[in-house]
Amino acid sequence: MKRFKNILYVNETGVNQSSAMARAVSLAKNNQADLTIVDVISDKIIAAAVGLPPDGPSAEELKIEVAVNRRRALASLIAPFQQGIDIQIQVLAGKRFLEVIRMVLSQSFDLVVKPAEDPDWMDRLFGSDDMHLLRKCPCPVWLIKPSANIRFKTVLAAVDIDPVNPMPAKQDLNRTILELAGSIALADNASLHLAHAWDASAEQTFLSQKGISAESVDAYVGKKKTLHENGLSTLGIALKEWSKTSALKTIAPRLHLIQGPAKKIIPQLANDLSADLVVMGTIARAGISGFIIGNTAEAVFYQLICSVLAVKPPGFKSPVKLG
Repeated sequence: MKRFKNILYVNETGVNQSSAMARAVSLAKNNQADLTIVDVISDKIIAAAVGLPPDGPSAEELKIEVAVNRRRALASLIAPFQQGIDIQIQVLAGKRFLEVIRMVLSQSFDLVVKPAEDPDWMDRLFGSDDMHLLRKCPCPVWLIKPSANIRFKTVLAAVDIDPVNPMPAKQDLNRTILELAGSIALADNASLHLAHAWDASAEQTFLSQKGISAESVDAYVGKKKTLHENGLSTLGIALKEWSKTSALKTIAPRLHLIQGPAKKIIPQLANDLSADLVVMGTIARAGISGFIIGNTAEAVFYQLICSVLAVKPPGFKSPVKLG
C-alpha cells in the first residue's frame, strides 16, 4: 500500500539501528517516498562551550564542529542502504523531540521512524523523547525495538469500537490502523491479529443494587458482548471491502474480543502473542494543549516491550509550534 510520501528517520545513538534503518529504507522504496535522516545536537553540548578559556572554541564553532562530526556519522550509518535511494541528511540543534516535530510541521513529513530509546535504567522500552513524540507529533510515529527482526512475524492491531454511538473520527482512525497493520503484515508475510477490549460499564452497578437478578445482569453483559463482537467482526470484514483492488483482501485477521480495561488487555495480549508490532491509535481532543494523548494509550505505551506504530486521530493538532 502506497501511503507515505515523505518519511523522517530520527537517529538514536547508543542502540542497534540496523532494523529501524532497514525498515525506513524499505518503506521509502516501496512507497516511492522521500527519506530524510535527522540528528539533533543537544543544547547541553552547545552550553558546554560557555565558560571555556578565551582562546577556546566559541559556542558557534563548537556547534559547527559537532554538526560536521554528526553528518559524517549519519553518512556512515546510511552508506549500506543507499543503493537505489537518495537519503537526505539534516543536523539540527536544540531539544530533540521539539526539533523533530517542527521538521514534521514545516516539511510535511507523513511518518516518523525511530529506534526506541530502550533506556537501560528503566524497566520499559520507550524513553522520554519517544513519549514526547507519541504525545505530540502530528503524523504517525513508528518506534522500532532495537533488537527487532528485520521482518515481523506477528502484527497486532488494537482498535476502539463504540457499537452504540459510532463516531466518524473513531471509525476513520480504526480504518487507518487496520490498513497500516494489514499492509505491514502482508509485506512481512506476518500473521495479523485484531484486538478490542470491551467492558459492560454498568455491570458492577447492577450487581450492587437490590432487586436486580443475576440473570438480568448476565443478559445485560451478554447483550453488550454481542454488540462489541458484531462491531469487531464488521471491522474484520471491512478490511477486505476497503482493499478490493489490493492484495490486502487476502488477509484474514484473527479476532480477539476480551472483556476488561484496554490498558491491561492490550499489553498482555501483545506479550501472549509475542507480537513484533502493535499498531494503535491515540485518543486526543484536537487543538487542546495538555490533553494530547489518552490515559489508556499512555498506559499501554509504558507497558509494551515490542515495536509500536501510533496513529493520531483525525483533526489532531500538535501543541508544538513553529518558530
